[in-house]
Amino acid sequence: MLWISGVAGGLVLLLVLSSILRTLVVPRGLYSVLVFRLWWLLRRLLRLAAPSGGYRAVDRAQTWLAPLILIGMLATWLGGALIGYGLLLYALSPLSWTTAFREAGSSLFTLGFASGARISLSALDFVAAATGPVVIALQIAYLPTLYAAYNRRELEVTLLQSRAGEPAWGPEILARQWLVDTETALPELYRSWERLAADMGESHSTYPVLLAFRSPRPYRNWLVGLVAVMDAAAMQLALTPRIAPPEARLVLRAGFTALRDIARSVHVRFDADPAPDAPIKLTFAEFEEAVAMLERTDFRAERSPREAWPHFHGWRVNYEAIAHELCRRCDAVPAPWTGPRDFRAASVSPQRPADRRPQSPAAGQ
Repeated sequence: MLWISGVAGGLVLLLVLSSILRTLVVPRGLYSVLVFRLWWLLRRLLRLAAPSGGYRAVDRAQTWLAPLILIGMLATWLGGALIGYGLLLYALSPLSWTTAFREAGSSLFTLGFASGARISLSALDFVAAATGPVVIALQIAYLPTLYAAYNRRELEVTLLQSRAGEPAWGPEILARQWLVDTETALPELYRSWERLAADMGESHSTYPVLLAFRSPRPYRNWLVGLVAVMDAAAMQLALTPRIAPPEARLVLRAGFTALRDIARSVHVRFDADPAPDAPIKLTFAEFEEAVAMLERTDFRAERSPREAWPHFHGWRVNYEAIAHELCRRCDAVPAPWTGPRDFRAASVSPQRPADRRPQSPAAGQ
């Protein structure tokens, strides 16, 4: 029984140490079973708070997911360390179960009220005493990095609102620019989101918990925004290849590269080299309807929808499957062209502001 306790305690400590290093220390976005199981459990528990509600109810409940994951990670690591050290103390001494766990807790949280004069256990007590403060310090140092990345992300998502509406949608980005004659601003938008995509690819794959951080407004979402910008760039390249800015190609490349980096960190499977004509969920009818909406805003296409569809399809096949799966896992706002969700909610289209420009006086008046 003693050796079983010792082996179990050592394995628990190794699991906890591995999870801490993978999550807080190693800058590679390594998969941690403890953290992702905790994420899975908390997400489903929060879903119970909105069993029959629409998207707004789901959004209110899932707002608590990221804070609870952060608190849950710390509690899980400290609790696992307590169990591990308690089992080791029991295996290496004549202490009873209760006394062993009491001493482990006293050492782990540096309280010192249960330490004894047993020289053989002093080294283990010292290690346990160092574990608690180190884990807490790493978690505290982890938070500023998370919130700095979150603030950079949400700044661009908020700026996108005036260009794409809430929720963001690719065709709406193009439509609004042509409606107000600001289409020359699109290259700058693509450049901004190219840099943001690279930033998110690095930060969100290194710290996957950022995927659970929601925007301050329910109909804004970083992932929906990225898909919208990529769809806008793909549509512009497909419909107007001669006047489309080169930045459109760059943001598409940066976007699906970032999505693939994030997908690898959270174990989402994808085809790394899909064929241009591989199946996608978006239909030609949906694409054609979006093109017709664009043409009502004085957008002048060089290709017909039928001619442009293979080119748009060839771009979207690189990111659609990953984007749909991440949107589902993140319970993102159900915007057009972003795939299904785990909750029942109709697709939410952006509402365009009414035209409040003063009308020219009639001729002769």
